[in-house]
Amino acid sequence: MNLTKRASGVMKAFAIVLSLALPLMFAVSAADARIGGGKSYGSRGSRTFSAPPVTNTAPNAARPFDRTMTPGRPGAGTAATGGFNRPGMGMLGGLAAGFLGAGLLGMLFGGGLFGGLGGLSSIIGLLLQIGLIVLVVRFAMSWWQRRNAPAYAGSAPAPVPGAQANPRSGLGFGSVASAAPLEITPPDYEAFERLLGEIQTAWSNEDVNTLHTLATPEMVSYFTEDLRANDARGVVNKVSNVKLLQGDLAEAWREGNTDYATVALRYSLVDKTIERAGGRVVEGSDQPQEVTDVWTFARRNGGKWELSAIQQT
Repeated sequence: MNLTKRASGVMKAFAIVLSLALPLMFAVSAADARIGGGKSYGSRGSRTFSAPPVTNTAPNAARPFDRTMTPGRPGAGTAATGGFNRPGMGMLGGLAAGFLGAGLLGMLFGGGLFGGLGGLSSIIGLLLQIGLIVLVVRFAMSWWQRRNAPAYAGSAPAPVPGAQANPRSGLGFGSVASAAPLEITPPDYEAFERLLGEIQTAWSNEDVNTLHTLATPEMVSYFTEDLRANDARGVVNKVSNVKLLQGDLAEAWREGNTDYATVALRYSLVDKTIERAGGRVVEGSDQPQEVTDVWTFARRNGGKWELSAIQQT
């Protein structure tokens, strides 16, 4: 009898830890330490709320903005706040947190995490219920993605087969046949590639002053917010060995005295987050990883290009 009680106590303690840890696991696994934090934010002028065309480099539609300062549809592009409804976790994390939160409350009020853990059969039942929850959440997430994909991705044309290479195709850039009215020249592509590396370096060095020279004020405000969050955690994100692997132009256009160019970028980098005090790696590793983003650049009055938006694919 005492053994059964002790086993029940251990399992209850384990259940509490599990209910608290799993939401955090969902949040961390969905997050990304590199610049942008795995989120989509910024502005694309009048096209902020329309999807850029897909390309050979980024065949999947770019995600809508989590945050933008562009006035538009109510609630569109704004950051979710509070609880578990924040960018990065999505529906999967929110539902999992809700299920586990309900189970924790049940335990606190004497009903156990899922109605009691009095014996081996209850433990097996717990595992079966957890498995069932995972299946239900995955099904709901899949349904939600299918339901919402057409609203954003439907306007994006399919990749153009055999897209013509521009003079810099040897460095990874190609052009889509349905090129936009604004002409993008080899020096422009060189600027995009250079900005990719310089922005990542400034981010890694937490050099906000340099970021102000490379990105729009809106983007710098988001970067500064993320850097402050890292500082509060006592960590610093170090990005190195950034190398462009492939890129192509999705669209380019002019609005008044401002030019915009949206470019799909596939690149490799070493991305790791380390403790400020001890230097211990807490996220990432020294192994290079490949990333595909959609970056939008803007320039005013024929000046230099600046990063205006980052979208995940």
